[in-house]
Amino acid sequence: MATIEDVRAIALALPETFEKIEGHRGGASWRVKDGLFVWERGPGATDLRQLDALGRSWPEGPVVGVRTDGAEGKEALLGTFPDLFFTIPHFDGYPAVLVILESIEVEHLREVITDAWLVKAPRRLAKEWLAQHGDS
Repeated sequence: MATIEDVRAIALALPETFEKIEGHRGGASWRVKDGLFVWERGPGATDLRQLDALGRSWPEGPVVGVRTDGAEGKEALLGTFPDLFFTIPHFDGYPAVLVILESIEVEHLREVITDAWLVKAPRRLAKEWLAQHGDS
């Protein structure tokens, strides 16, 4: 079981990452200069209504959004690990999944966050990191 503190530690261990508190939801996000790659994501009223209409509910416990490497990466995570990852109508067409922290192991979370960081990190930085650490 992972926690927000695990997310924070994993994200901030990646080069040139910084944390920002998002104004519209008040949750933390982790970014590089080229953008957001992981963020706290609670449900909004619209999310809850849409999920209810689909016969689903928001999971208990903390959830984070994580960027994916396009639609194929998103669908692969959703199809392979339906107990760990989910999506909502708000994310339709957006390359990201939601992660149920209480269900995912820390090492798997590290892999997903690192992959998200590689998507958003400047190319030079991602290339340097991969040269030192190999494929994630």
